Amino acid sequence: MKKDRRKVVLIGCGMVGMSYAYALLNQSACDELVLIDVDKKRAVGEAMDLNHGLAFSGSNMKIFAGDYEDCGDADIVVICAGVPQKPGETRLDLLRHNAQVFQSIIDPVTESGFNGIFLVATNPVDVMTRITCVLSGFNPRHVLGTGTALDTARLRYLLGDYFNVDPRNMHAYVMGEHGDSEFVPWSQAMLATKPVLQLCGESDGRYCEESLAQIAEEVRTAAYKIIEAKRATYYGIGMALTRITRAIFGDEHSVLTVSAMLRGEYGQKNVFVGVPCIVDRNGIRRVLELNLTDREREQFAASCDTLRESFDELGL
Repeated sequence: MKKDRRKVVLIGCGMVGMSYAYALLNQSACDELVLIDVDKKRAVGEAMDLNHGLAFSGSNMKIFAGDYEDCGDADIVVICAGVPQKPGETRLDLLRHNAQVFQSIIDPVTESGFNGIFLVATNPVDVMTRITCVLSGFNPRHVLGTGTALDTARLRYLLGDYFNVDPRNMHAYVMGEHGDSEFVPWSQAMLATKPVLQLCGESDGRYCEESLAQIAEEVRTAAYKIIEAKRATYYGIGMALTRITRAIFGDEHSVLTVSAMLRGEYGQKNVFVGVPCIVDRNGIRRVLELNLTDREREQFAASCDTLRESFDELGL
């Protein structure tokens, strides 16, 4: 990847994709942004709208609607495309439909000569990230999903509110599937360098583990509540995608809870799942293995099993 050039191709111009594009523009996170959508007219319109805001931003981005040939010299291809779950449709049906969508996307991307990093946001993101890796044949370290990055941000926001501190001083993670089997390893949660569980024990009841459990549940169900209220979630995930993009282009070696393939970490193999990873300009530098308790390792293993079962049912 060239340090003096930052090109992103975004596939899928729905609300998630365009929230990401808008955040990229406002944060000057790339130099060139190409929009691709099955509805080419929409991609053209979105590019026009973003370009009209350039004069009000600190960015000097080149933004345009393109096609798969534009992926050839891209640094990052971000996939936000997919079909929404229909009433009465099972999760497996949704997976199969999106697997077909990804087949139609990834083949032309790789045929373009693309040799950068795939970043996936389409749900169910852990399984779709694994599908991307299988279909592309890429090194798994160059394929990552948003994983539990947004869930972790939600957790830190709620913990900051609970302990009345800046969320950036809360160090805690959501791990596992970006979905119902995700969990919070409380043994690893800290306010600055002080364990949260120790804070609860020393607070004379002001803080308690029952409240922490409620916070974890609120994190797990946040998307359902947002979807019920406004039909979809997109701002948060758009910001999460931008944060990951900045970590890649900046070669930051930042720790982010992205969906990555495990190769023996936590006793797990051949599964993409949300874990703390060191992210740099080559994608996943390495998975940062935390010292989980026995109970937390069991929760993590159960979440990985759920993801394996979903992938195996596809028969890829």
